[in-house]
Amino acid sequence: QVQLVESGGGLVQAGASLRLSCAASGRTFSNAVMGWFRQAPGKEREFVARISSSSGSTYYADSVKGRFTISRDNVVYLQMNSLKPEDTAVYYCAATYRAHPRRASEYDYWGQGTQVTVSS
Repeated sequence: QVQLVESGGGLVQAGASLRLSCAASGRTFSNAVMGWFRQAPGKEREFVARISSSSGSTYYADSVKGRFTISRDNVVYLQMNSLKPEDTAVYYCAATYRAHPRRASEYDYWGQGTQVTVSS
């Protein structure tokens, strides 16, 4: 069974940093595009960042650009710096073999999410 598992969430104060991790079980996703999404209560799931399988190219939502960094080896990471209360959400790791994923619906594999709460 293919599974993605996120970890590293928690409750922090504004300005703090967290590093989220996404590990795969059942198979590897070395050839997949990996993405991070987040969903706050009452809101739609939104794109945060993605990283390609080979080139390592990255793309970020404007809301996190300059603060968050996605990286990967055998684990996918999301380094989150200068956290803001508006970053509070459940963060999800996702994978897809589509060439140029843009939306959550284009990702085929998902983790269960990890809660990130940022207090003011």
